[in-house]
Amino acid sequence: MPPVRKRQPSLPQLRAFAAVAEHLHFRDAAAALGMSQPALSGAVSALEETLGVTLLERTTRKVLLSPAGERLAVRARAVLDEVGALMEEAEAVRAPFTGVLRLGVIPTVAPYLLPTVLRLVHDRYPALDLQVHEEQTSNLLAGLTTGRLDLLLLAVPLGVPGVVELPLFDEDFVLVTPLGHRLGGREGIAREALRELNLLLLDEGHCLRDQALDICREAGRADAPVTTTAAGLSTLVQLVAGGLGVTLLPRTAVRVETARSSQLLTGFFAEPAPTRRIALAMRGGAARAGEYGELASALRDALKPLPVRVL
Repeated sequence: MPPVRKRQPSLPQLRAFAAVAEHLHFRDAAAALGMSQPALSGAVSALEETLGVTLLERTTRKVLLSPAGERLAVRARAVLDEVGALMEEAEAVRAPFTGVLRLGVIPTVAPYLLPTVLRLVHDRYPALDLQVHEEQTSNLLAGLTTGRLDLLLLAVPLGVPGVVELPLFDEDFVLVTPLGHRLGGREGIAREALRELNLLLLDEGHCLRDQALDICREAGRADAPVTTTAAGLSTLVQLVAGGLGVTLLPRTAVRVETARSSQLLTGFFAEPAPTRRIALAMRGGAARAGEYGELASALRDALKPLPVRVL
């Protein structure tokens, strides 16, 4: 007699179970998948019947994973990730630079580089559906590693295993001061001048804040200036214009941000000036790695008119 073929779980069943395992709530899981709660519950029950194990402990108030559910949720997520990678690979082979590309960008880059990025994609890759997500670095990296995002545009180095960086350019920092400041508009400013300045910073979580603090430490400043902070560069520059202190801006942000007020001056550091490096970042082994490399090369050419050193 031929062996009896065992029933296998379906992808909708696995997706339903993975969503419940993530949210531990049927309503939230159903909303995340865009399906009804009865359909979701039915799919999970069908999966339990197929596997012959109880995956969930259901009570009137909450949902918990059983011990078997804890173990199999990891497997289910891995299967779904592999299926997603399969579809991504097929899409990439079928037609490069088509379909959806979910790009994550940090806030201190987005306003200044996105016009160039969007123009490049529109002109060279018109079939590419570019979706932009502006978030802080930690959220972007989480989105990349979980597959929520495909590609990141941010400051490096990241030092994250499994993430490949495609460097684009280096850019200098400049010192933005209010009118009448002794360093306003000067060139050849020594980094050591930062030791005594009232430096205004972005809020916690912004990589530009960490870079500014690193520059201060390199200049020999031991304390962290945190008397006044801002959520974005635009607010930061307005605080400088109001005479509350000075700040560091990357060169790509200077034209946009200093144009907002006539009460600002820009000073330039002596060589070698403090810098930051901007890159694209992707998952190691990404199915569309070839496309991302080509996009990085095209971006380097498109960014040459900006005040940066293309790599």
